[in-house]
Order: sequence, then C-alpha cells, then structure tokens
Amino acid sequence: MIEMIGYLGSALVVVSMLMSSVVKLRVINTIGSGVFTAYALMIHSYPTALMNAALIAINVYNLIKLNRRDQSYDLVEGAWGEGILRYLLDYYREDIQTYFPDFSADCRADRAYIVCCNGNPAGVLLGTDGGEGTLRVLLDYSTPAYRDCSIGAYLYSKLPAKGVHTLLFAEEGSQAHRAYLEKMGFVKEDGVYIKKLDELPVR
Repeated sequence: MIEMIGYLGSALVVVSMLMSSVVKLRVINTIGSGVFTAYALMIHSYPTALMNAALIAINVYNLIKLNRRDQSYDLVEGAWGEGILRYLLDYYREDIQTYFPDFSADCRADRAYIVCCNGNPAGVLLGTDGGEGTLRVLLDYSTPAYRDCSIGAYLYSKLPAKGVHTLLFAEEGSQAHRAYLEKMGFVKEDGVYIKKLDELPVR
C-alpha cells in the first residue's frame, strides 16, 4: 500500500509535465509532490521528503504570482494584417481551430487587441465594430500557457477605455469555449452570447 502511494505521487508529477497550461502544471505537480512527500516520510527518506516539500513551496509561490498575473499584463492595440498578429494566428492556427472551428484567418477585423504578459503574447481579441460601443467578437483566444481566465478578466476591464462596452459572440465555438463564456458572465440571448463590460467577470 505504501508503494502504491509512491507510484501515485510519481504518476502525478509525470502527468503534470504533460500540461500545456502553467497553472494546471503547477497545481498537479503540487498535489503529486505532496503525495510523494507523504510517501518519503513513511519510508523515512527525509532528503526526498525535504526536496518535495521544497517543490510544494516553489509551486505555491508561483501559483500566487500567477494569480496576480494581471499586474504584469499589457494591452496592445494592433491593426489587421500587421506582422505580429498574422504570426500569432498562424503559429497557433491548429489550437485556434480546436476552440473556434468556424474562425478563418481571412476574416477582416476592425479591432485587434493583443494581451502580453511580461513581453510575451498571451492572448488575441479580434472583432468588428457594431456601433454604439458594441464589438462583435470574431476571436477571443488565449495561448495554452495563459488559459486560466485571467487574460479575459484583464482584457474586459480595459476595453471600456477603448470605447467598447458590450461584447457579442455570434459563434459559440467549442464546448470548452461555451463554458468559458458562461464563466466570464456572458448571457445567451437569441443565439448570441452578450456581455456588458460594466459587469464584473466571475473569477
């Protein structure tokens, strides 16, 4: 039974390395390290227990930093067709198609916003102007490493200063994206997901 606990801890640590999301990696790694710490104490392997306890502390520290990541975000207003935007859409093309199967890189967006974290592109929002402060969203994409809803919360807090007060999503995208829309406070009306940006997103 004790060995099974050790195997479980090892398996969780290995699985954590397969996560594309930094948050999921840290969470699963923390759980795995916790299980492995318990196992090491059971077999009186104190150096192993100390090492895994240190990993837990490191993971918790970085999770706290990730939770405050919005302080490191920057919003860059782009233009359709410019190099960095085209590069991002091409580089993440397959992942984008997974979540937005109807999205086409040949679409024409009136508005383009890139969210950067510590200088690294972390998300892209594309849309067309619907008038009266409304933006019809064509793409609201976060790169795998930053897919924890913090980008959306940051972006939606900044858009009113850009004159955007309502977001419309005509395309539901994948089931995962529909779940994201609901979590971020979008309401479905007549087949369209709508969000008033005066509303605070669910964190």
